[in-house]
Amino acid sequence: MGDRSLLVELGDEISPVVNDRVQELFTAVDRHRPKGILDLVPSYRSLLVIYDPLCIALDAIKTGIEELWENPDRSPPPPPQTTKIPVVYGGEHGPDLQLVAQYHHLTVREVIGFHTRPIYRVYMIGFAPGYPYLGVVLDEIATPRRETPRILVPKGSVGIAQKQTGIYPVDSPGGWQIIGWTPIELFDPHGQPPSHLIMGDRVQFHAITAQEASQWQA
Repeated sequence: MGDRSLLVELGDEISPVVNDRVQELFTAVDRHRPKGILDLVPSYRSLLVIYDPLCIALDAIKTGIEELWENPDRSPPPPPQTTKIPVVYGGEHGPDLQLVAQYHHLTVREVIGFHTRPIYRVYMIGFAPGYPYLGVVLDEIATPRRETPRILVPKGSVGIAQKQTGIYPVDSPGGWQIIGWTPIELFDPHGQPPSHLIMGDRVQFHAITAQEASQWQA
């Protein structure tokens, strides 16, 4: 990936098995990070290793990663944490909830039920600081992205895109179907770590009222 990064691909599909491999390699490289490795960016099925070519050679990185991967005694990733996320569904906070219901010939209540039923896996953090890509959404409510993205999606918005769901941690453009909003803060640049959720965590949504959300914020 250019002259400053190496892409390690660990599969060709979005699946928990492949994502486990990515998390294992990320954990191993992060714990044994040699001088010259500047950053590690895990995704659904790959790990991007960003390095300083003046400090470490590409061949040395390749050899080191292969040795870590083949080491049966490498430390496992930390156990996943499960976070319950409150969501105000519909209304001004979920302008696309009715559309999702109509698309699948469901009631709004049924869409909310299908969205809150699974315990989602945090497959990766990306797009914006602290943005969690969560999966998988049940087939009953899997919905394509909007044909025209919005210029501004409010911070805290909860959306669906195909079989993914996610939460916008900051105000930003976006093309996902917005079905609700959460008062939870997902990103604090001064926090350690700054992201409230990390790769491998689990998330379960539950419905709350707008009044309950205002109390949550207070």
